[in-house]
Amino acid sequence: MKDIAYEELKVFEGRAAEETGRGKDPVNRPMIRHWCEAMGDTHPAYTGAGAVAPPTMLQAWTMGGLSANGGRFVAHDELFALLDGGGYTSVVATDCEQEYLLPLRPGDEITFDAVIESVSERKTTKLGTGHFITTRMDVRAGGELAGTHRFRILKYAPAQRKPKGERPRPVINRDNAGFWDGVAAHRLLIQRCAGCDTLRFPWLPGCNACGSAEWDTVEASGEGTVYSYVVMHHPPFPAFDPPYAVGLIELAEGVRIVSNVIGVPYDKVRIGMPVQLEFQRVDEELELPMFRAVDVSVDGSAGGER
Repeated sequence: MKDIAYEELKVFEGRAAEETGRGKDPVNRPMIRHWCEAMGDTHPAYTGAGAVAPPTMLQAWTMGGLSANGGRFVAHDELFALLDGGGYTSVVATDCEQEYLLPLRPGDEITFDAVIESVSERKTTKLGTGHFITTRMDVRAGGELAGTHRFRILKYAPAQRKPKGERPRPVINRDNAGFWDGVAAHRLLIQRCAGCDTLRFPWLPGCNACGSAEWDTVEASGEGTVYSYVVMHHPPFPAFDPPYAVGLIELAEGVRIVSNVIGVPYDKVRIGMPVQLEFQRVDEELELPMFRAVDVSVDGSAGGER
């Protein structure tokens, strides 16, 4: 990574990133319907004779798909090339802002222009060091401004992190603290609804079956079977030694828990394989429930690998 004088970046502000762009399709009912179904939006304004498009679809009418729009200007490529040359090779989208000025209706023809609105001074984040770039797109319908879309990214050099060798800590809160107290005492506790006796796992503040907030616990026998599993290859984490099997274990009580399958090579794990609970200390502070295979001769459908 090398420092780039801010003056070299600031000259890009105000330069066109795209001009005279045209939506590949006019505003249309099928896209509105697909959007509303995907978002679960049943507002009556988006159906019927006088339907309008959901305002949040503003950017959708400008997107070029896999074939793109082909209207990007050289300023955009020059800015990215300058940052790439400085070692800021990674990109992450950070946020977007939209302003709605006119409702869009089926049949509206969409045009748009985009400008590089701002380039920040160098900033340091948890991801790394880089520059925030904001692009503003003006979206028009029939030549009249219908809305603006600001899209901000961080172009950055990833931070160099020293790998840590310990497992991630479980998130313990008031809803699941009792479970981890049980693990510390070598007991695998399952919640039981006081209203309908339904067992549930993972722990929740209320019953999915009847809604009751009252509950007690039962201790699992520790017997179970592999209901499903994956073999983890990637991504590698310093605290783990891939490949290893992660199983969805169906306990004898009927609930399921995700945990490591141990005591058998990762490529010998099978669906239906009996397993037995045991608690393993993985570092000085942390003990976890795991499941040891007790019959490696069981054969069944293979799981997946990652």
